[in-house]
Amino acid sequence: MAELIKIYPENPNERELQKVVKVLREGGLIIYPSDTVYTLGCDISNYKAMERLAKIKGIKLEKNTFSFVCNDLSHLSDYVKPIDNSTFKLLKRSLPGPYTFVLPAINNLPKAFKKRKTVGIRIPDNNITREIVRLLGSPIASTSIKDDDEVIEYTTDPELIYEKWEHLVDVVVDGGYGDNVASTVIDVSGSEPEIIREGKGETAIF
Repeated sequence: MAELIKIYPENPNERELQKVVKVLREGGLIIYPSDTVYTLGCDISNYKAMERLAKIKGIKLEKNTFSFVCNDLSHLSDYVKPIDNSTFKLLKRSLPGPYTFVLPAINNLPKAFKKRKTVGIRIPDNNITREIVRLLGSPIASTSIKDDDEVIEYTTDPELIYEKWEHLVDVVVDGGYGDNVASTVIDVSGSEPEIIREGKGETAIF
C-alpha cells in the first residue's frame, strides 16, 4: 500500500522529500503535484520501474511517450541534441512553466527510451517537483493521471487520488489541490515550433 506524504510547496520539508527520493531510487512509482495536473512517475534510469509505469498505462514500454521532468536546463545536453539559440531562448523564457517541449533526442538515452527520436522536456513551476528531481539527480519519467470520469478528466484532490491509486504506486505526494488542465505541448524538434496540445500554458510565447 502506498504512503501518503504531505509536503508544502512554499517550503518543502527536506526529510519528507528524501523519503520520496529514496522510493524513486529503489524503483518505486510516485504520484506528485506539478504546476498543472497530478502526475505519475519514476526514475528514468530504473528499467524495472519504467516497466511498471508502462504496465499501469497499458502500453508497451518501447512505445512510451513519457516526458522527462527536470529541475532546470543545466542537464539538457544529457538527453537532447544541440539546439539553436532561438530554441534555447524560448525554453529559457518559458521554463519553469506549464509547458512540455518536444526536442530531438540524443542516441544514448536510458535503456527504456532507446527507440525515441524525440523527448518531451518538462520543468514545472512547482517547488516540490523540482526539489525531488534535484535531490534524485536525474529526471523523472512522467505521465498525467487521467480520471475515469471523462467529464472531470483530471482529479485535483490528492486524498481522492490516494484512494484510487494506493495499491498501484508506492507514494502519493500531497502537495495541495492540483489543477485540472494539462501542460501545453510544443514540438520544437523541426524547423518551426508546432503546438501539439493546447493546455495551461500561454501559446503566444513565440
